Amino acid sequence: MSLLEVSNLTIELPASRGPFASPAHTLVNGISFAIEPGEILALVGESGSGKSLTALSILRLLPDALTIIAGSVQLQGEELFALTEKQMNRVRGFRAAMIFQEPQVALNPVQTLEQQIGEVLTLHKGQTGQARRDAVVGLLQEVGIPDPQQRLSWYPHQLSGGQKQRVMIAMALACEPDLLIADEPTTALDVTIQKQILELLNQLRKQRQLGVLLITHDMGVVSEMADHVAVMRHGDILEYRSAVEFFANPQHEYSRQLIHSLPERRFRPSQQQPQALLTVDNLKVWFPQRQGILQRVVGHTKAVDGVSLQIHKGETLALVGESGSGKSTVGRAILALEQATEGDIRFDGQSLQGLSDKQFLPYRKRIQVIFQDPFSSMNPRMTIRQILAEGMTSLGLAGKGEEHEAKLEQLLERVGLEAQHLDRYPHEFSGGQRQRIAIARAIAVEPELIICDEPTSALDVSIRGQVMELLLELQRDMGLSYLFITHDLSIIPHLAHRVAVMKNGVLVEQGLCADVMDAPQHEYTKALLAAAPVL
Repeated sequence: MSLLEVSNLTIELPASRGPFASPAHTLVNGISFAIEPGEILALVGESGSGKSLTALSILRLLPDALTIIAGSVQLQGEELFALTEKQMNRVRGFRAAMIFQEPQVALNPVQTLEQQIGEVLTLHKGQTGQARRDAVVGLLQEVGIPDPQQRLSWYPHQLSGGQKQRVMIAMALACEPDLLIADEPTTALDVTIQKQILELLNQLRKQRQLGVLLITHDMGVVSEMADHVAVMRHGDILEYRSAVEFFANPQHEYSRQLIHSLPERRFRPSQQQPQALLTVDNLKVWFPQRQGILQRVVGHTKAVDGVSLQIHKGETLALVGESGSGKSTVGRAILALEQATEGDIRFDGQSLQGLSDKQFLPYRKRIQVIFQDPFSSMNPRMTIRQILAEGMTSLGLAGKGEEHEAKLEQLLERVGLEAQHLDRYPHEFSGGQRQRIAIARAIAVEPELIICDEPTSALDVSIRGQVMELLLELQRDMGLSYLFITHDLSIIPHLAHRVAVMKNGVLVEQGLCADVMDAPQHEYTKALLAAAPVL
């Protein structure tokens, strides 16, 4: 008997009536697969193919607007679609657990880490008090959270994106489930932590005979982890084979596209006579640690501790390192969104330190940012027209009438979208389209430097390639400079001229992309490159 058996699963969006009537639409079309104990099945495909819907349907977590019109899901021979909601609550988290793609949304912002993970242990195992506390510490330690004893009282907003994902994994593994559904579990993780998490999952599935449904768009991870591969597109499974057969001889054209979607490892030549645009000298960003009723400062968290780097005009500098290494803090300090404790930041020869908000305003035009999560960085109540026009208006760059309208349309066309999208809202777009809108918003004020904070981390491989090509095209056409913050080492040769490697708030190595990638000098850089999954 299989651990999990999905048969002829069909999910439909029912027809709607009224002034906005629409016909029924099939989202998942009669798919079937099975997972044996101790086996990893990788479900791969682009955004919108139905992968996450399939995962949610197994645990009966689909929104009410969607309907399962056919199919069967059996866990260890028990039909899950026949259980009551009360019976399903004993299945969720105990026999079958799920790691969600967006930990920021899945975690409760007003509960500490101890409360969130402990809730699972209390509900399913009855653990309380010190026993529960010790179990939570052990789980945090198991998934690589530093100083777990001290971080029990932390809230999700105090963690980096990768650390939040690790907390989600700890919650999923708390009750030692038989089935683990992992929806893009390593998307927000740097390569070293990704390797640790994947090794942990591999170890657990062997020790506990844990079955894993791994949803991912990283073909390197699939090749290293999966026993079987199912390729999904537009709600259909196009190919379902063993991983060895799949990579040796993919049968479907779409499968071949996915396998060959990684960018070519072609280094970009360095500039002959570089001209400095941004210079960061001995930058320190320290956060005070306070204790007691009077909240006295008892120490400092040294997020950035003496970083010096330079970005030239028309150049891309890739800033890489683990989650929590201080990469994003460097970017925020350059943007004056984080106050520097010490050091100097000079843009085009002008020091930015000590400037008031009014004095810094002209630099808001010259330095822009693309955030990691475009959805959370956009106002959900504003149309795309309002989102694009907001920065232009506040900086006094908006035209009038037809001129303004033409510029907005031109911006969307520049990033591969259409003028008709201007009056839509962020939730009406896919992840890749939202990232294109974020890029359009950044270039709307014609900046000279764009800080790209993990802009491709949440995108599937084909969309990621399109966004990278768009960034390169804009750099050629507009002479843009990029500080490209990333943990994805596979895209660095394609994008960056130079690389800076960061660890624990300090730069450990920097140089030309080819030199750092092919002949790393520091042990940490070597460890990063060794941890990156490859086909």
